[in-house]
Amino acid sequence: MTMAIVVGFVPSPEGRAALTRAIEEARLRGRRLIVLNASRGDALVDSRYASSSDWDAVKTQLEESGVEHEVTQHVEAKDPADQILKVAAQTNAELIVIGLRRRTPVGKLIMGSAAQTILLEADAPVLSVKAAREDEK
Repeated sequence: MTMAIVVGFVPSPEGRAALTRAIEEARLRGRRLIVLNASRGDALVDSRYASSSDWDAVKTQLEESGVEHEVTQHVEAKDPADQILKVAAQTNAELIVIGLRRRTPVGKLIMGSAAQTILLEADAPVLSVKAAREDEK
């Protein structure tokens, strides 16, 4: 099985930055890109779950990039981080790309649980990407 790059996408500046960087990595490495948007499905509205318009924008960006890709949305009882790790294992991921939020000084003591799980449990290297700050754009 050929190796792939897996990116966990959420409809946020961090998620879009991770997607953009994952496309760059897929192009650079000549790999297929797997874009996963996951939700536990236990909340009435999960802000991490991409709407149809968010998902259409992702698909358009991927089509325009020219990289070989696959997109998938999962709603399972599992934690989204576990879903990303599962897809990475199933696809023999060469790299996992995730977005990280900037944190307050207190928030820096505790990383987001999904990001922490992926960083600690992944067999593949993990590239964490931050979105540009408003003053950097």
